Amino acid sequence: MADRREPRLRLLRSANVGPVTYVQLIARFGSAEAALEALPMLAARGGGRAPAIADPADVRREIAAVERLGARYLFLDDPEYPALLGALDNAPPALIVRGDTGLLERPCVAMVGARNASAAACRFARQLAIGLVERGATVVSGLARGIDTAAHQGALAGGTVGVIASGIDIVFPPENAELQARVAEQALLVTEQPPGTQPLARFFPARNRIIAGLSLGTVVVEAAPRSGSLITARIAVDAGREVMAVPGSPLDPRAQGCNLLIREGATLVQSADDIWEAIRPIDPRAVRAPLDRYCGPAPEDAGDADRTRIAALLGPVPVSVDELIRQAGCVPAVVQTVLLELELAGRLDRHAGGRVSLR
Repeated sequence: MADRREPRLRLLRSANVGPVTYVQLIARFGSAEAALEALPMLAARGGGRAPAIADPADVRREIAAVERLGARYLFLDDPEYPALLGALDNAPPALIVRGDTGLLERPCVAMVGARNASAAACRFARQLAIGLVERGATVVSGLARGIDTAAHQGALAGGTVGVIASGIDIVFPPENAELQARVAEQALLVTEQPPGTQPLARFFPARNRIIAGLSLGTVVVEAAPRSGSLITARIAVDAGREVMAVPGSPLDPRAQGCNLLIREGATLVQSADDIWEAIRPIDPRAVRAPLDRYCGPAPEDAGDADRTRIAALLGPVPVSVDELIRQAGCVPAVVQTVLLELELAGRLDRHAGGRVSLR
């Protein structure tokens, strides 16, 4: 029997195939195998060269490495795939997980904050995490220095999920090697990057969307105004999840991001009870995606006039797809087809909030 993972991973690891494009390709062609055959044609329509398609041997080596590390894959249409994360438009088509995926069935709360956090903030984060797992929640964080480390330490005995921006065999920061190993053995370690992938800067925003996407709400304990923690909070807002923040002194730059969030409407947090009360009214079923993400309307073929009109509306400044549809006067499926072709041709970038731009 053929390994269903191989063609899916070949498609996902091919150049210019992102999460949104991956889902649209399978929705349109019915299988990863058929989508792989169509890539050169679609890229040509988008005005570019055929994207480099992942080598089957490389994919087989990746699968072997994942198994050797004691991990496994969760694909978007697997019953075990976390449905809250699957509700995101750009949900990872495949996760690599090691540990207890049952922790994702409990109410999940993301806890993020500064890497250079104060001692008081780290202590408070640990206390919040302990209180949350005592109430039956799972604490999700990113295994970074500072607040992330404190959150995992507080929640480890009761249930925590570590989401990393590297391969599941790579530790970053190095001083968290023991903590990451304990999370994988006693709780759950999650990534979307293949083994051996180093934690490059561009992978961290993608990691942050997983943290926010897994959770009913995100708590920011201490953060500067232009920090990755606030990016995670914005993703949570876009996904319709609760955003909470711990207030701090206006004299401490590390508290300015949290105070800004509270001013903008985030729930003020002073205890684990505050967090629990904020997420308890949220029904997870209200934000859960259908099991089969590939059963929706597939993109439709576009004519040359449609391609010219839609491409002319695009530029280096990101614009929402909804605005593009309104201005183009085309049905959404046609616009999605043109965007799909442009992305496969290497000419389109996708941004947070469903926005797109030309490279």
